[in-house]
Amino acid sequence: MAFFKRVQKKVNDLWYPQSVTWGKAVTTREVADELSVLSTVTRGDTYAVMENLGRVLSNFMGQGRTVKINGVGTFYYTATSIKRGVSTAAEVSASLINGVRVRFLPEVERNSGRQVITRSMVNTKIVWEEWGKLPSSDSGNQGGSNQGGNDGDQGENPLG
Repeated sequence: MAFFKRVQKKVNDLWYPQSVTWGKAVTTREVADELSVLSTVTRGDTYAVMENLGRVLSNFMGQGRTVKINGVGTFYYTATSIKRGVSTAAEVSASLINGVRVRFLPEVERNSGRQVITRSMVNTKIVWEEWGKLPSSDSGNQGGSNQGGNDGDQGENPLG
């Protein structure tokens, strides 16, 4: 079950649903546990591979390559610049780059008309409940309290 809250935007004074995450982030160990249950690989082996995944992705992207992981998506670097731009092409150099961001595109499957039919990281059967409200009688979940949640704001540190 996923949660949302009602948020009024200052730009246009209109109300929108905004997704809410709750609790602590799922750890590498928890993901490794789930993966080992779904495969024939031990939790320890899965954990070891996951621990090194960031380093491997960084190495490939540092070589100017994108990394596509089937069933997950594509990772790549983008550069940020210290200035808005320079007047001539001759002035452009690597010294203008002051940061790097990792970008991620979830894997999608398209039909013959190029329309997206599935996105691997998006569950098509999400049940949305309003955060802080009692769950509907058919969900059978005792959640919905307002403890430990955040609104997914990019300014907050998701790692605590």
